Amino acid sequence: LHKSGIHIEKRTMLKKFEAKSARVKGLSFHPVRPWILASLHSGVIQMWDYQLCVLIEKYEEHDGPVRGICFHPQQPLFVSGGDDYKVKVWNYKQRRCLFNLIGHLDYVRTTFFHNKYPWIISASDDQTIRIWNWQSRSSIAIITGHNHYVMCAQFHPTDDLIVSGSLDQTVRIWDMSVLRKKNAAPGLHSFDDRIYRPVGQTDLFGQSDVIVKHLLEGHDRGVNWVTFHPTMCLVASAADDRQIKLWRYNESKAWEVAVHFSIFCVSIVLSDVVDVCRGHYNNVSCVLFHPRSDLILSDAEDKTIRVWDLQKRTCLMTFRQENSRFWILTAHPTLNLFAAGHDGGMVVFKIERERPAFTVYEENLFYVRDRILRKLNLRTSNDVPLISLRGKSHNPYYSLSYNPAEHSVIITTRMPAIENCVYDIYALPKKENSSENAEVEVGEGKRNHGFAALWIARNRYAVVDRSRNIIIKDVNHETVKTIELSSCEDIFYAGIGMLLIRDLDGMTLYDVQQKRVIATLRVASVRYVVWASDMSVAALLSKHHVTLVTRKLKLLCSTHESNRVKSGSWHNAEVFIYTTTNHIKYMLANGDNGIIRTLDVPLYITQVIGGDLICLNREAQPKKVSINVNEYMFKLALIRHQNDTVLQMVRNSNIIGQAIIAYLQKKGYPEIALHFVKDEKTRFGLALQCCSLDIAFEAAKLLDDRICWEALASAALIQGNHQIVETAYQRVKNFEKLSFLYFITGNVEKLKKMMKIAEIRKDLCGQFEVALLLGDVRERVRILNANGMQMLAFCTAKTHGLETEAAEIGTSIISDGHQLPQCSSNAKLLIPPPVIYRNDENWPHLTVSKGYFEAQLSKSTTEVGKTLQDPLGVVDADAVEAGEGWGEDEDLLQTPEMGDEEVKEFELEDEGGGWEVDDNIDLPPDLLELSSPTDEEGGTYVPPARQASTAVRWVVNTRLPMVHVVAGSFETAFQLLRDQIGVVNFKPFRQHFMALYCRSKLVLECLPVISPLILYPIKDGGNSMDSNTLPPVGLKMSYMATELQACYRLTTAGKFIDAVEHFHNLLLWIPLMVVDSRQEIREAMHLVEICREYLVGLNLELKRKEMPKEQLKDQILSAEMASYFTRCKLQPAHQMLTLRTAVNLLFKLKNYKTCSAMCRRLLECGPKEDVRQQMNQILTFCEKSLTDQHPMEYDALNPFEICAGTYRPIYRGKATTKCPFCGATYVPNLAGSVCRICRVAEIGRDCLGMTISTVELK
Repeated sequence: LHKSGIHIEKRTMLKKFEAKSARVKGLSFHPVRPWILASLHSGVIQMWDYQLCVLIEKYEEHDGPVRGICFHPQQPLFVSGGDDYKVKVWNYKQRRCLFNLIGHLDYVRTTFFHNKYPWIISASDDQTIRIWNWQSRSSIAIITGHNHYVMCAQFHPTDDLIVSGSLDQTVRIWDMSVLRKKNAAPGLHSFDDRIYRPVGQTDLFGQSDVIVKHLLEGHDRGVNWVTFHPTMCLVASAADDRQIKLWRYNESKAWEVAVHFSIFCVSIVLSDVVDVCRGHYNNVSCVLFHPRSDLILSDAEDKTIRVWDLQKRTCLMTFRQENSRFWILTAHPTLNLFAAGHDGGMVVFKIERERPAFTVYEENLFYVRDRILRKLNLRTSNDVPLISLRGKSHNPYYSLSYNPAEHSVIITTRMPAIENCVYDIYALPKKENSSENAEVEVGEGKRNHGFAALWIARNRYAVVDRSRNIIIKDVNHETVKTIELSSCEDIFYAGIGMLLIRDLDGMTLYDVQQKRVIATLRVASVRYVVWASDMSVAALLSKHHVTLVTRKLKLLCSTHESNRVKSGSWHNAEVFIYTTTNHIKYMLANGDNGIIRTLDVPLYITQVIGGDLICLNREAQPKKVSINVNEYMFKLALIRHQNDTVLQMVRNSNIIGQAIIAYLQKKGYPEIALHFVKDEKTRFGLALQCCSLDIAFEAAKLLDDRICWEALASAALIQGNHQIVETAYQRVKNFEKLSFLYFITGNVEKLKKMMKIAEIRKDLCGQFEVALLLGDVRERVRILNANGMQMLAFCTAKTHGLETEAAEIGTSIISDGHQLPQCSSNAKLLIPPPVIYRNDENWPHLTVSKGYFEAQLSKSTTEVGKTLQDPLGVVDADAVEAGEGWGEDEDLLQTPEMGDEEVKEFELEDEGGGWEVDDNIDLPPDLLELSSPTDEEGGTYVPPARQASTAVRWVVNTRLPMVHVVAGSFETAFQLLRDQIGVVNFKPFRQHFMALYCRSKLVLECLPVISPLILYPIKDGGNSMDSNTLPPVGLKMSYMATELQACYRLTTAGKFIDAVEHFHNLLLWIPLMVVDSRQEIREAMHLVEICREYLVGLNLELKRKEMPKEQLKDQILSAEMASYFTRCKLQPAHQMLTLRTAVNLLFKLKNYKTCSAMCRRLLECGPKEDVRQQMNQILTFCEKSLTDQHPMEYDALNPFEICAGTYRPIYRGKATTKCPFCGATYVPNLAGSVCRICRVAEIGRDCLGMTISTVELK
């Protein structure tokens, strides 16, 4: 090759992930997730995340090496084939093998899914290729023709073709259009014909479903791998003759030459060998086409991976592995990623960099796409081509540097060998193209060798030569200065006449004019340097690190990323926004960072403009990405102490989250978070940190957690708030500390109560301790005497002068035959000191001015506080009921001004001077005549306005249907049910409405001469005059659960007609319920599902029982309907009854395969012993002949829903319509009619949804 003038470039592989393991024989990329499957020669299948470099799962069910592996394109499945002759289908979500496909008689070499159909193709050493239907779990074709091991077989990506390669030295292309027509068209054949057709796949006239279309001969030894080109009519094959051959095929030529091979009874032609790729010097293991470029990749046992030019058939690149042979090669379906398996594991790699070369100057972005230099105006989005660049297409450009003075660019191309690195200098045209589609002139660039090159001044640029020295050149490309350094890995622009030099130890700031080092910084290997627009700060981007530094290379902060750092840009020289593999993140100069949003594919940020990022993707296409800047601008305002900005963002921006709350708490601003946090536990912790005991106390009451009460008690004790301490001790029942609290505060009355409580609790130690603190000697004597300690009781009474008690106790001691104890003559009565001052108030605190945020955020409650602080006590605090608006963060964050509606809620004693009111109003004479005095001083009497009745207020206050029914407003209740659940037939609700309305009033008989009084019961005993009252709840979940059990009993007893009526009655009660929590809402919705499933199933069963059963077709239909009944979601006991019914009918029809499936489902439910034995016997009998004698429409493998109108299956993917109330499924032509299940709602009606709780209305 070298003699012929072809240069083979040896490159260093761009490894993205590497794993060490046993020999890897198969690889497969997941189409979406960053996962890869590796099948090992040891029999293990490994699933790796190649982004995070972690092993996700291992599968070890194969016996022997696993050679074939493939992810399904859409489903959570993968298929594997191994030396145990088995093809296994796995579900990686369930982490288990679903089933085995048995049929091969020797090693399985490869397994692949079809891109469109539910098919698997497998190649085996038994000289056959099999096609399987993984949904029916059966073989649909056996392809024979090769006379040696079939090493590889693959589907064409789009056409009805198969390519196979064998050790018989041939490559065959097969036509499977007949197989596709027979198996992929569901309307042509019945279900059983399609699945249980004989696998011989030859019809009566000898025509095969898969025929040979092309026979490709040309390899001298066995073929190891074959593959189709994704778009062109090309096939590549790799063989043990160390060659890679390309074959072209077409329909016309195959047809013309077919007559010469009529002996085969099929159309066989010898296709043209397009060309041969020679270069490997050992067996070629695998070959593939690049999915998006005119390249071919191959690997071989010579320990190399080679990249070939598809057009020129020459080797472009070679990647060598020193100690391991390569066995398998695969490409990612959408990304430019490849993976290779070798003796020591596998490696995920790229063959070239995908980062586009670009640079930004002021408002212009210069970048390279498709070897054309382009300019994008970032403000106007005007994108125009400038010049066409020189260079090979497989060598991507590394960097781009722009000189505005000379209007020229330097474009660097890096090679693995430093002596092959080049840079080109192009002078840009002065007259730019006006449109994007304008013709582009070819640039005439000056090329020189250099590892890195960039402009450092108006007429100077720096180059790193092959000796790692820095050479300064002028615009005429003449050397001006040479800087010799001990080590220079790369250079970056650092301002006019300045360079950032990356060496082995870190970064060095170097002054080119003075030839001296300004500053150094130890930092990980830096790849890119991003300067702010004013050159005051810079970001140093490494593989996994982001480091922010000043102009003088002073470290500001640094962060580590688990994913690779891709790019970044500065926002106003204060916030650095950067991208990783799957995130857009930000970083402040103080080290605070966070995630802005996630990314589906990597992007390269070029500029930040307001809330938009101008990015380039890997195809060098400009993209504008909108981001939310509120979070980092909020943090930035806090750092700058811009209090007004912070306050405005708190009030107007939706930035509140756990991350912001934690940030405020960490940075010493808990008072800000406290005013808008909603989670009570977080609110409690912030309140303790702010020493706001009142807020913490309210939160503790809502949480009612022992740990919270203990923490609150400790905090309150430190501040001397013994009232909160007392409440906290009472809540946690810490009587010992509570007694001591009463003692030190001098609360003798409560201390006595504690002694009584200890007596009730039979806490003798606590009772005696409290008596000791109180100085109650008689109580102590009584406690000792009552508990059998007469000696101590006698000594206590004698010592303290209680002679009467001492005599009684002494008599008891003597009567028991004991001697009286001797008491000390020096003993004295110890009495606790008397209470001089009873401390009823908390400790006084110093007056501390509120902080800025606390004062501003609390202004919205100032007016309310002034109203409630009336010195005359006109407003009774106990009589004021707090509405639900109190304590909400929306109120606290509003402006201080209050609207008219808020003012009306308070009755002030005297209005202020700002109100335009006048007591001296001239009233009309006729009104004065009609008025009457109400007191001694005289005045105008105004009769009170007639108040709305309680029932009317109920209707106005809520949109709950039950409340409207109870209030007697049936019309509005009908309207609500129509809007919420689509009810159009209200007749079934008559009984339910009347039952609710009858219990809504109380009639009180008074005197015989007056009418009885009508009273309305109020929920929770509220005041009937309040505007937000509601009636009491008549229906509760406990009652519904009892009714549901009654329905279950009727179903178990087989009384299906009664069960249907009871379930229907229960279903109609559900929209008339009122519940108080979201949990009960979920239970009510679940109750609707239960009623629907039972009503669909029971109606189906009643329909089946009414059908005639004399003819065979009626019996088959009856068995089908019984099978549909088993798909309803019933209780396990009822599910077993439906399965037993289906087993009975299917067994009588001799549909043994479907019957066996029902038996297995029944056994999984855990039946009784006698039923289990019976099912095992039936299952054993059915497994002897797994066929269905009579075809049925029931398909257990295809998911479906039962139409509640036709009682036929609606398979997944078919159009459906649903009932808005019960959710029953129907075929579309039944839309607009009344639901057969709930009998009240219109099918397919667009509704708001059932409302049964005020929680949903908030």
